[in-house]
Amino acid sequence: MNTTRSGRPALTRPDGTPLRVLVVDDDPDLAEVLSGALRYEGWQVRTAGDGASAVTAARELMPDAVVLDVMLPDTDGFAVLRSLHSVKADVCVLFLTARDAVEDRIAGITAGGDDYVTKPFSLEEVVARLRGLLRRAGMARQLDEGPRLIVGDLVMDEEAREVTRAGELIELSPTEFELLRFLMRNPRRVLSKAQILDRVWSYDFGGRAHVVELYISYLRKKVDVGREPMIHTVRGAGYVLKPVTS
Repeated sequence: MNTTRSGRPALTRPDGTPLRVLVVDDDPDLAEVLSGALRYEGWQVRTAGDGASAVTAARELMPDAVVLDVMLPDTDGFAVLRSLHSVKADVCVLFLTARDAVEDRIAGITAGGDDYVTKPFSLEEVVARLRGLLRRAGMARQLDEGPRLIVGDLVMDEEAREVTRAGELIELSPTEFELLRFLMRNPRRVLSKAQILDRVWSYDFGGRAHVVELYISYLRKKVDVGREPMIHTVRGAGYVLKPVTS
């Protein structure tokens, strides 16, 4: 298995080149520490200390993801995000904020951000959140991944990001795809909600069980509707994907 120096499975862009990340924070020490942690993953990293230089750097780097501080000396991160989306519409954005108010979280997501972490945070958390965002958006692949997963009549082409069951194409959102991928990589294995959260959302388990339940229900409607079910609930334990036995 290809791993980073941190021991995690290595992620690259789908074409095998390094992921590109822009770190935007007016604290140069924090920006340098964050950049070091991301370079440790083997990624290409640029930094910017204000909104104007962030947009300029984004035009040059065309990043796959941006770590963006909400409070900047010349503007706020929400305004920067709008400019970034005009440069690269599909860029993933992880907000950094010193404020933990609900309205700030809502503002970040409403503005088009994908996730946020609140200062102070651990570098491990930032890296984990970015890895999860990039994989769910289809911007990253794990180097040891094969192109196809097959469980019964359910087939996933990881490179084309296509899923079929009995030859019928199933349309999935990025998060649904990542959840199904995890289930298909562990057929017949009961996976707890905590394991699913950690792998698919990169979150520590803590009151977010409803997120897993919601997305499992979405998957069932697309994968199992009108067919023999493959996704099963093991009460008190989690979920398991099993091929249909004839």
